[in-house]
Amino acid sequence: MTASRTIFAPATARGRAGVAVVRVSGPMAGLSLDMISGGIPAPRTARLAALMDPVTGETIDRGLVLWFPGPASFTGEDVAEFHVHGGPAVVAALLAALGEIEACRMAEPGEFTRRAFLNGKLDLTQAEGLGDLIAAETAAQRRQALGQMDGGFARIAEDWARQLTRTLAHVEAAIDFPDDDLPDDLLGPARMMAERLEREIRERLADGRRGEILRDGLSVALVGPPNSGKSSLMNALAGRDAAIVSAQAGTTRDVIEVHLDLGGYPVILADTAGIRDGADPIEAEGIRRARARAEAADLRLLVLDAGAPDSLEEFSALRGAATLVVWNKVDLNPEVGDGLAISAATGQGLGQLIEALAARAETLLAGDAPIVTRQRHRAALEECADCLARAIAGHDPALVGEDLRLAVRALGRITGRVDVEDLLDVIFRDFCIGK
Repeated sequence: MTASRTIFAPATARGRAGVAVVRVSGPMAGLSLDMISGGIPAPRTARLAALMDPVTGETIDRGLVLWFPGPASFTGEDVAEFHVHGGPAVVAALLAALGEIEACRMAEPGEFTRRAFLNGKLDLTQAEGLGDLIAAETAAQRRQALGQMDGGFARIAEDWARQLTRTLAHVEAAIDFPDDDLPDDLLGPARMMAERLEREIRERLADGRRGEILRDGLSVALVGPPNSGKSSLMNALAGRDAAIVSAQAGTTRDVIEVHLDLGGYPVILADTAGIRDGADPIEAEGIRRARARAEAADLRLLVLDAGAPDSLEEFSALRGAATLVVWNKVDLNPEVGDGLAISAATGQGLGQLIEALAARAETLLAGDAPIVTRQRHRAALEECADCLARAIAGHDPALVGEDLRLAVRALGRITGRVDVEDLLDVIFRDFCIGK
């Protein structure tokens, strides 16, 4: 990316709509606005204007234009916005007109937000929160993303970094000025501070990975023997034909996923191959994947045929706190053992099953807003805690100081204060064009 270049892109999704927004950011934003709309409105004031192609003079549309001079803008640069009718031809003509202006080019995915970060308008956690907010599909995901975008995690990490920096300064004073009139034991208070911060960080990390699960979705695997009705249950919960249903055993041979919103919590429901012995090589591979998915899932639904009550013993290894036993086909065989009784064919008991799933999701994901929402955050905090542990155990002031310095740097990588160039592409590449 070349920051001196002016970038433009639609800030709204593709397709027909009542209104489409095209955003421009960079040193040529004001000139672009003037050339296409015939003037620059007062800052942050919408003005209705005829939009013209600067080369041909052809009228593109009549729409609203807005002007956000830097640094008081989203990116920190001069920003212009065109609010036009949302027809594809209108948007295409406006983009073509902007492309004809010297030093203007189409933005890359996430480039507006990346420039906001580089210009100090956002830290990395806030930029990630913005990306999560755009991608949020449930109320719980929206709330978590808003908390991060508002800087909740950044404030905690920066407070830890400030405390460590003060402690590090005291340790370095003992190293650099050994003959000066300094307190005899500066390492003692440094260890106390490091112990307290390590404890706080470890407590934050012991959250059951709620932040990551909430961001990505609670993984729920449907497991059980062939023909127990797993695929029928998947379709009933999804409200559509997501999986093939057949009376022939072994129809499902790969993992099929659907995304659900249960009580505001995101759930990834996975239908897996029926587990049995004596399968052909292809089905055996499906069964291997089914077992792996069951082990990795946050929650398992063990789906059994109500007409085969003895099958529960065959799957005793899959039972536990993370497993719900579901007896399917109770419309044909109403007598079942412990577990939820349902019929995927008639809908009997599905309401109770959905309530049970939502309750499990709330138990696993509800609580105080987690600060760790990505593996990147967790890895940095774990590195910081490990550095603090070494500092606590150390006796050489120079080595203690180095471990404290490494701990501060690990915290700095969370918000982007240090060593971030290698992180930028990873963080921003999943943003959409125009954001």
